[in-house]
Amino acid sequence: MPIPFFKELRIGGYLVKQKLLGRKRYPLVLMLEPLFRCNLACAGCGKIDYPDAILNRRMSVKECLDAADECGAPMVAIPGGEPLIHKDIGAIVKGLVARKKFVSLCTNALLLEKKLHLFEPSPYLFFSVHLDGLREHHDRSVSQKGVFDKAVSAIKAAKAKGFTVNVNATIFDGHSAEEIAKFLDFCTELGVGVSMSPGYAYERAPDQEHFLNRTKTKRLFRDVFALGRGKKWNFMHSGLFLDFLAGNQNFECTPWGMPARNIFGWQKPCYLLGEGYAKTFKELMETTDWDSYGTGKYEKCANCMAHCGYEPTAAIASLSNPLKAMWVSLRGIRTKGPMAPEIDLSSQRPAQYIFSEQVQKKLSEIRRDETLAAQAKAAAQQKTSTAA
Repeated sequence: MPIPFFKELRIGGYLVKQKLLGRKRYPLVLMLEPLFRCNLACAGCGKIDYPDAILNRRMSVKECLDAADECGAPMVAIPGGEPLIHKDIGAIVKGLVARKKFVSLCTNALLLEKKLHLFEPSPYLFFSVHLDGLREHHDRSVSQKGVFDKAVSAIKAAKAKGFTVNVNATIFDGHSAEEIAKFLDFCTELGVGVSMSPGYAYERAPDQEHFLNRTKTKRLFRDVFALGRGKKWNFMHSGLFLDFLAGNQNFECTPWGMPARNIFGWQKPCYLLGEGYAKTFKELMETTDWDSYGTGKYEKCANCMAHCGYEPTAAIASLSNPLKAMWVSLRGIRTKGPMAPEIDLSSQRPAQYIFSEQVQKKLSEIRRDETLAAQAKAAAQQKTSTAA
């Protein structure tokens, strides 16, 4: 299903407004993670490696809606964890849609059919179902058999009830271009659009052997796009981002384009890389050393070509150079010839490993809050007992 024209119009108008206002940095999509808990344990995921005290935490409906208001981005993506585990996910989505935010609810779809009644079809709501490939590949990726069939069943059920459904695929090393092409053919037959992004090399992911480097990513996507010539694959990406994946654009990351808000706060510097947290969006934008992150600047960013950093870059490039965007759209993705020069990594600063420190800090805060709450409850009970 094509992206609604009014959505493109609204987002285009937002981008033009930011440019006219002379803003150098501004959000395009809010990555809202109301919880980290998930009902799967995917081998390439680095989002669920937390103690239970943290996995059991949830952002409230108010915190979620306040984050959307504070950020001001026209789109909100709700990843996780698994958002459908959140008992108030229906109210969160309803509140965002009421604000006329375009909402992409990302889900593994295990609970989707059971919870469809919590939502109403809307041009502002999109289910983004996680599928990493066809049955065998996807089930191996999520480390559980039968997930692919459940997800496809949920997609069909949601579409039958009038919801717009897309799928998102994370691409790892070892996934051949031919297999990906067959997967895209399947998605076309299923009637869903597809977003694809190379997997980010989370330092905490159980499987560290199958993350793609940038050179492999570009070669793989060139092979995929070459196999797609003449086919009606429906990508949920801008043409310039796809051209970037094929190695034809020399983009730099725009980490502030998709800021992340989760139970820790506003995550520095981006959705994939947690190196500190701010209490407010304003603090995030003003105190993050943006120039110290990105490929060529920081070791952890060396191989990243993920959509959350580079899709905003492509969107801004499309606005700044509409003729280039139009030419790519008309020509299609170039799959032969020289690639754009790669970013020099010789001056990148070494990686800092501070995840454990951040987790311990949050655990200390949780224990402090629990202690204060228990003391307040005991004091109230004592007061009631004395009064009686």
